[in-house]
Amino acid sequence: MSHLREPDVRPELRPGGGTGAELADRVDAFFGRLGERGRVIVRQLPLSVTVVLVVAAAKVFHPETLADPRFQLALLAHTALFVLSVAVPWGRLPRGAYAVIPALDCVAVGFTREAGGPNFNVLSLLLVFPVIWLSVDRNRAGVVLAVAGATLSTVLPAAAFGAAPTQGSMIRTIFLPLVMAAIAVTAHVVAGALYRQRQTLVRKDEALADTVAESMQRQRLLDAVLSTVNVGVWVVDQNGQDVLTNKALRTDAALSGLAPSANRPRLFQADRATALPPERFPTARAAAGETFTDELCWAGEGEDMRAYSVTARTMVSTNGTHAGAVITFAEVTALIRALSAKDNFVATVSHELRTPLTSILGYLELVLDEPGHEDIEEELRIVQRNANHLLGLVNDLIAVASERVELALQEADVASLLAGVVASSHAKATVSGVELVLDLEEPLNARVDPGRISQVFGNLVSNAIKFSPDGGRVTARAHRANSHVVCSITDTGIGMDGQEQEQAFTKFFRSARSRETAIPGAGLGLPISKTIVEGHGGSISLSSVPGKGTTVTVSLPVS
Repeated sequence: MSHLREPDVRPELRPGGGTGAELADRVDAFFGRLGERGRVIVRQLPLSVTVVLVVAAAKVFHPETLADPRFQLALLAHTALFVLSVAVPWGRLPRGAYAVIPALDCVAVGFTREAGGPNFNVLSLLLVFPVIWLSVDRNRAGVVLAVAGATLSTVLPAAAFGAAPTQGSMIRTIFLPLVMAAIAVTAHVVAGALYRQRQTLVRKDEALADTVAESMQRQRLLDAVLSTVNVGVWVVDQNGQDVLTNKALRTDAALSGLAPSANRPRLFQADRATALPPERFPTARAAAGETFTDELCWAGEGEDMRAYSVTARTMVSTNGTHAGAVITFAEVTALIRALSAKDNFVATVSHELRTPLTSILGYLELVLDEPGHEDIEEELRIVQRNANHLLGLVNDLIAVASERVELALQEADVASLLAGVVASSHAKATVSGVELVLDLEEPLNARVDPGRISQVFGNLVSNAIKFSPDGGRVTARAHRANSHVVCSITDTGIGMDGQEQEQAFTKFFRSARSRETAIPGAGLGLPISKTIVEGHGGSISLSSVPGKGTTVTVSLPVS
């Protein structure tokens, strides 16, 4: 069984974890460590290095150019601008003051190109460095300054050197600023888009980091909760594979080997003897999408067997498909033993009560048969009736405690049994203002114990009358359905909510409404009826709507 795990965050989903984001983070960190002066130096460095390479090429191919004083002055200007980049404390100056460097670079490039003559016209391309430097700033003034610098790079050198206008110089004066303007605008737009995208990614990374942190916090909270509770928790996916288990399940000796095995099953049904087949294991049923509540099973062997109340609930994915299930194992061994001790006590006391009650009824029969007691016969009849009622209650207690009844099966007409119970209940229904309706198919023969089945019908009709308000209706129906006889008792009474329906067949259970309205009863009618019906191999069920009534259905096999 697997332990509770923290969620695995893929590297590409961690803040700065992807390849592009990681590179951007490194660049940001590098520029952040440089400071304002360092950033100016790094931005100036590409142009300065390129000028050095131009000087080296000129020395090889055009050494006479290096001897030109104008060219030397232009190179001195580049050197001075690089020195300014290094020497000036840009961080102390107003923001954007560094823009003077790339602006002067444009002019210096123009003088270098003009001093080099036609062989160095290609140096106009060096304008790309300062133009892009100025344009990538988020302030649009950088684009204007870049275009102005490119224009001055063509106008000022020609004016300073007194060069006569030529067709080539005029073309350069017009088109070079236009080309540089296009480059400046493009660089500014692309830089802005990249900046916005970067900001969006940063916000998403921050949101993802917050989500992951919250998820991990919830995971730790869940781990703490599951480790604290004494209920075993087992989560499986839609294939029945382990997802997680909590400490209570892993450390429980009886549950530690729950995986079904063909030669050594580890779970047993409520009778503690019938092993659960692998397909009926809670995990297999839950993985198949089945939900159930408080099903009793036993785990372990011999004297170490322990009882568990097992509950399963399915999990649904975001698209509505079955994604697995959560199964809980609550140990109820002590409760089961306490209930068993209670049932034994009830059975023992009931047996002890039945003997004197039988004796009392016997002597009452003798007294009533003897003459001379006519003046107290009515009182004696009341004593006899109450003693018979008490004996019936004791017999019910014994049957409920033992969860079995003695049956004398024979062929009988179930329809006639139901009709007889309804007929004998008319007087009680009339007193309560309830209408009794009978709807039968006759005959409905089945092999039953007539007395016990009449007892079941009596309990159900009596309950229906008790729980129906004045003017209500109780309908008794019976019909054949394949190999079963199906009987139902429907009332229009107070009804039951879902929680009460779940406990309706529990011994001694009485609804809150019945207690509030002082409706008589011991809470044994439905449990004893269930015991009798199941003793016949049949089933009994209940459906109810609060305020609208209840229907109890009994299904009995024909043979």
